[in-house]
Parts: sequence; C-alpha cells; structure tokens
Amino acid sequence: MTTITRIFDIPYYQREHYNIKNAFAMKKDGEWITASSEDYISNANKISRALLKRGIQPNDKIAVISSNNRPEWHFIDIGILQIGAQNVPIYPTISEEEYGYILNHSEARFCFVSDSEVLKKLNSIKASTTLEAVFTLDAIDNETSWEVLLEEGEDESTQPEVEARKKAVKSKDLATIIYTSGTTGRPKGVMLSHKNIVSNVLASKERVPLNAGNSKALSFLPICHIFERMVVYLYQYYGISIYFAESIDKMSDNLKEVKPEVMTVVPRLLEKVYDKIYEKGSNLKGIKRALFFWAMDVAEKFEPDEKNGILYNLELKIARKLIFSKWQEALGGNLKIMVSGSAALQPRLARIFGAAGLPVMEGYGLTETSPVIAVNDQRNNGWKIGTVGRMIPDVKVKIAEDGEILCKGPNIMMGYYKDEELTNSVMTDNYFHTGDIGEIDHQGFLKITDRKKEMFKTSGGKYVAPQIIENEMKQSRFIEQIMVVGEGEKMPAALVQPNFEFVKEWAKRHGFNIGDSLEEITTNNHVIQRIHEEIIFFNEKFGRWEKVKAFELTPDVWSIDGGHLTPTLKLKRRIIKQKYQHLYDKIYR
Repeated sequence: MTTITRIFDIPYYQREHYNIKNAFAMKKDGEWITASSEDYISNANKISRALLKRGIQPNDKIAVISSNNRPEWHFIDIGILQIGAQNVPIYPTISEEEYGYILNHSEARFCFVSDSEVLKKLNSIKASTTLEAVFTLDAIDNETSWEVLLEEGEDESTQPEVEARKKAVKSKDLATIIYTSGTTGRPKGVMLSHKNIVSNVLASKERVPLNAGNSKALSFLPICHIFERMVVYLYQYYGISIYFAESIDKMSDNLKEVKPEVMTVVPRLLEKVYDKIYEKGSNLKGIKRALFFWAMDVAEKFEPDEKNGILYNLELKIARKLIFSKWQEALGGNLKIMVSGSAALQPRLARIFGAAGLPVMEGYGLTETSPVIAVNDQRNNGWKIGTVGRMIPDVKVKIAEDGEILCKGPNIMMGYYKDEELTNSVMTDNYFHTGDIGEIDHQGFLKITDRKKEMFKTSGGKYVAPQIIENEMKQSRFIEQIMVVGEGEKMPAALVQPNFEFVKEWAKRHGFNIGDSLEEITTNNHVIQRIHEEIIFFNEKFGRWEKVKAFELTPDVWSIDGGHLTPTLKLKRRIIKQKYQHLYDKIYR
C-alpha cells in the first residue's frame, strides 16, 4: 500500500486506488485527449530516466514556464521530483528581466517552456542565465521538444537508479521553489518541502464533498501558483479527473462540455460572471425582468444551512427553479462546489452564488503556507459567509496584539531561498507572520480584515484599511478596479478604473455622448458624476475618517501585462501609484 509522504507518491496512490482512464484531459484540434493514471506514471518515469541520462543531480533546479495548464506539466513535475531535483515554476506573464532574475537566482540548469511566445521572451535573456538546455511542450521548428526526453526515457535500464533516487528523497527535503511576484520589490523564492505540500493536501481532503474516483474538475487558474497546484494534487489524491480549460475565453464552452463537479476560482472571475448575468437580467422585459430581480433580492438574504426559515426556503426553491437553474446550466449543470482563494470574496457574491445552488467555499492561505490555512466547508455547519472558514487540521492560528494573523504547522515553508535574514524576519517561535490582519470568532471561523502592510495612517493619525473599502466599492457595476490611497495625507482618496464596457452601455441607454476612447470616457462629466454618486453611496458604510473624499479615473484597463496586477490579480500598489502619480498629485497637491 502506498503511503503518501512525498509529492510523487500521489500518482502511485491514485493508480493503486482508482486507476482512472482520464486522470488528465486536454483539448487538441477540437477533441479531448486523455491520459490515464498509468500514462501519468509511465511518462513521469520516462522524464526521470532521460534527466538522469542528461546528468541531473539531486537538488538541481529545473524551471517550467507554461502559458496554460496541461498534462505535460504534471508528467514533468513528477519526473523532476522523484529523482530528488526541484521544480521551479515561473509565471509566464512576468517580464523578461524577472525571468532572468529567477533563473539565475535559482541556478536552474534546464527549462521547459510551453510555446513560441514564452520561448521568445526566454531567448531574449537566455545567454545571461545558467541554463544548459531548453525544451518546448509545443512542437516548434528548430527547437528541442520535450518529446525527445520521452524517447530517451524509453530505455528502462536506468529505472533501478530512478527507484534508488526516489527512495533517497525524504519528506522534509526541498520539493519546489515558488517565486512570489509580490506587490513590491524583487520576487522572493519560497522554499516548500514535500512535507509542506503533502500535509496540506492530506489536511484539506477533509473539506472535499465529492465522490472519490467518480468526479470531474475543470482547471484553469495558473498551475505555477501554489493554490491551483496543491488543489490539483488533491484532485489526484481523490481520483478526480482533471480537465484543463483551453483559455479564459473558452471557459464557458469548456464548462458545458466537461460538466465538472468542482473548480477553483478567484473573486475577480466570479465578479465578471455575475456582471454578465446581471446585464442579461437587466435587458429582460416585463414579468421575466421582475422575476429576475425578485430572485436576486431573495439571493441577497441567503444564509447557509437553511438558517433563514421555512418561508424563505420555499421562496428560494421557487427562485432556483425559475431563475437559478439557468445559471447552473450555463456552468455545466453539475457544479457542486467552487473554491475561492487569492483575494477577498464579497459576501454579497457568496450569498448570491450560494442561493443559486453554486456554493463558493472561500479559503485563505499564502504561498509560504503551502497554501491553505483555513477554508469553509458546506457540510457540518462549516460554512460562514464573510469568513474564510475554520483552520484545517494540524494548522494553528493565533492573533497577535496588533491583530496580525500568525500561523504554525507542517505547512509552513522551509524559508526564503538564499535569504535567511528575510526568513527570520517573518518567523517568531515557529509562527509565521502572514502580514494579514484578522480575527477568530466564537465559533472558530477566521475573518480577514486587511493586509497589515497595506493599512496606512492619514496625517490626522487615523488608520485606514484600504482593502475593506475597495471590496465594498467594487460591488458597483461602474467600478472595475479601485485603489484607496492617502498615506500621510489629510484624507483617503482613490484611483479608479471604470468598468468601461458597462459605462458605454449605460451611456448609450441614457443617450449620453461620452466619446469612444478611454481617455474621453474618463474625462466625461456624466461618467465622473455617476461614479461620484456610487462612491457617496458606499461611503455611508464607513467612518468619517475612512470615507473616500476625492477620486480620479484612470484611462487604462488595469491588467497583468500592463503591470497593474500580480498574476493572482492583486493590486501592485506601488506601481499603480507610480503610473498615476500625476493623478495622485492632482488630488492632493
């Protein structure tokens, strides 16, 4: 019987317990191509044997940069890990300069890249790195395909050496270095051991309400991020078939084709899904429109575990049959659970999707915690909207005097690679300082209130927690992104990216000419006045010192490529402020 103590034990456990035909599935030329549990292990072993032939030693670093999630990533991942080397995943969308920094800092010997676009970026800095070889996942002319390694690995004569290497890997050994992009400064190399990640998989399994060996997942969040990576290991442990979405643009089609029971999401995706649904509802006429908004009113009062009473539950049953069943069909018809991470989920959205029979379990964690610290569970009264759930087994949390969340457990990282000073600065008596402010309620649910580093004082000495204000104001359909500013200033203010698509539709509906360019839209008086009204409305929820007193609209769509957002869609506050320093100065100077 396979005992899971190292990451590469998971595929063998899956084969032993479930041996599924479609462990992975990816769409190629319009067809879903599958790989079985057996294929998974066979390809991983071929990669291991080929890497041995090419001289890879224990503790060598191998980088993987992929623009999309795909089975090859996992074959390569296990192939690297079971010979004692380490996988260094890199976000595909970061700059060439950051590619170079990570490759050199980690001293990566080999690199796998998914496609020609990533390869082009890599080639621009490759000469200044430690790389000895590059392999492509897509077939690219005059480049070395990863399939060359599969061919080299056909020779099984070195399999005894692979087995010896596997046996030598201990649970506390380093498995991966994940470079967090962060919102400021150079990327930090988070060192995670096999035990860190395996302990998180095994502890998180208690919160999975699915049929083992008989469920499907759709995967699209970046696999280079520890959130999706750990969850995909968890799917493997449960014998859940993993289908990789083609792209964010084809998500809707893929959901209808795959009909998954589970998927991970980030709040931004749910906000966009909700906005599209709301827009369609707004365009309905007569009784259909009235029913839609009645159902929305019902949804906004939703509480888990039927806490609203008999009359409400009857209304909800009718709303689900008449309105929300269509939402479920649009998302495949079988979705039992979505798990949300990376940023705070608006409680209003959690209620609406929960009422629609599409429960979103919000969780919390960091790369440094492998990642899960706490997560909601829709069973056993384990779901409380507005919180990130209770702590998972073996993970301890305490709240410091200043409100910071401190965490201890087998999931806490080994440290930051080549930076002992930084590691020591975030650890106290085996407790990791998360940098988040929070509280634990009387039922043991953890609630995040803000980022410690993002809180600021105005010149009047009052503390402002920007994330809370931002999350409230992003509920406005007019506001796509918002960053609250004002450190050391007399009052809080905001930089706002309007929801340009919605604003155009709103202007058309009201007969306003707001122009075509983003510059024209953000300087239009009708638009400025309407967004001002939205800010006044949401300001009512905050104390006098927290209210946003002024704002400026930015004439760009905030994006990862534009440098506004991290790959996990968090605000790069320092960079956003730099980009719009002239607007900041206009507010305060």
